[in-house]
Amino acid sequence: MNAVRNTIPGIILAALLAVVSINISKLVPHQLISGSVFALIIGMMLNPLMYKYNILKNGINLTSKKILRLSIILMGLTLGFSQVISVGKYSLIVMCFTLFAAFGGGYVLGKLFNMNWKLSSLISAGTGVCGGSAIAAIAPTIEAKNSDIAYAISATFIFDVLMVILFPIAGNYLGMSDIGFGLWAGTAINDTSSVVAAGYAFSDAAGAYSVIVKLTRTLSIVPIVLIFSVIQARQEQRNATNVERKKVNIQKIFPHFIIFFLIMVAIKSTGLIPSVVSDSVATISKFLMVMALGAIGLKTNFKELSRSGFKPMLHGFIISALVVVVSYAVQLSLGQI
Repeated sequence: MNAVRNTIPGIILAALLAVVSINISKLVPHQLISGSVFALIIGMMLNPLMYKYNILKNGINLTSKKILRLSIILMGLTLGFSQVISVGKYSLIVMCFTLFAAFGGGYVLGKLFNMNWKLSSLISAGTGVCGGSAIAAIAPTIEAKNSDIAYAISATFIFDVLMVILFPIAGNYLGMSDIGFGLWAGTAINDTSSVVAAGYAFSDAAGAYSVIVKLTRTLSIVPIVLIFSVIQARQEQRNATNVERKKVNIQKIFPHFIIFFLIMVAIKSTGLIPSVVSDSVATISKFLMVMALGAIGLKTNFKELSRSGFKPMLHGFIISALVVVVSYAVQLSLGQI
């Protein structure tokens, strides 16, 4: 009972932070800056004042880990396997190329900049998959530090803001079709709110298609989390001393929350869930995600974040630009522009 009591104050603080952040986000035109970003930033600002109180620590830690995974699981009920079919084979081809560009390019740049592989991987995941959601899903799998999570989200967010402004201008200049622009925005812009803002700024048809593409792109979280589970396990083996190396036990390292995520996607795919229910679950999932990222902010100190330097931010910009170019180039070669 005492354990439950000790978690309540921290959870309440994270929930209040989420409410404030979401309402601040609504004041921004087109909600260009998501509540998650505001929660992360405000949380870091409050870190010196709040996280030193022991009464808050248990709840903040629980929110940043358990509630974070719950938000990812619930997000599965907003997706359906039918979406993969609806966006067509060309969209899937483009996604494969952009994912390869994000992770392949991210690996090379990480080595070139002598960066921590976990931070480099989080930035690549945020750029290649779906911004904060992908970062949040992969972070516990590779046991990333809170400062790495905060930096990765910051790197992808800044680029997204620029893309919302520049994408519609570039799309009109290049004479892109509604479908072509929707596919471009859906595969190259990270955060969902930014995809919506850029897509609908071009046209309603482009906006609707870009959202479907973006949600389909989110499904790639599953194989990527599994891959990074194996990478993390092998990395731990390399770092171990005086211990006999054994084969990686997939059952032990498997991130079980991904199973529940897939179950939710399967339930959504049956078509038995009314849209009003899935919409409500989506709202809850987003709120829990904002709570969790706010909690991560509360655990992260600006001084610790600043130690990463400028290179990770440059890494994020280069990878994001690479994904934009690759997405357009693949569409061009397929004649889908």
